[in-house]
Amino acid sequence: MKPTNLSMIVTPAAAITLAKTTLFAGVLVALSPAAVLGQSIEKKGTTPYVTHFIFRPLMSIDIAGLGTATALEAVGTTQNMKGEKMLDKMSAHCTALNVSSGEKKYIDGACVLADSDGDKIFSTFDTRDLDKSQPKMDCGTHIITGGTGKYKGITGSEPFACITMPALAGPGGYFAMDIPHNTTWEIK
Repeated sequence: MKPTNLSMIVTPAAAITLAKTTLFAGVLVALSPAAVLGQSIEKKGTTPYVTHFIFRPLMSIDIAGLGTATALEAVGTTQNMKGEKMLDKMSAHCTALNVSSGEKKYIDGACVLADSDGDKIFSTFDTRDLDKSQPKMDCGTHIITGGTGKYKGITGSEPFACITMPALAGPGGYFAMDIPHNTTWEIK
């Protein structure tokens, strides 16, 4: 009699367990796309969110009595004020030019928001562009110009306010602001 390879013997109970495991794995694979689709975002909406920013001056041109122009970098995170997923827990990275010359005082720039999937939203902003219909959003307006991944085709307008935070300790001229936005967006 030849020795038996025990790994080749399948008992009825083992066969049933193997069938159940295979069936369960198949159900998980079949439902995975539904779980991902269940987390999809709406195609349009209005979303209030705040970005918690730290600003870093990069360089400055200062002509006494005439004006100052300062290049700024800002980084932060977003918080959806309704607890929804849209525009929540995204990283924000912006670059801006802060100009102060006589009566002219403004900041222009651009931002990119990135979510945990790596999908991005790009916007420009101008502190001279105020939405008079939203008087509490009195600091400027972002214009959403596009996005990647789930945000591909996004456009919109984001009037915003500026809330100065306490001064940061240490050198370098860093400062903090909370920037509440009231965003109306659409993905086409």
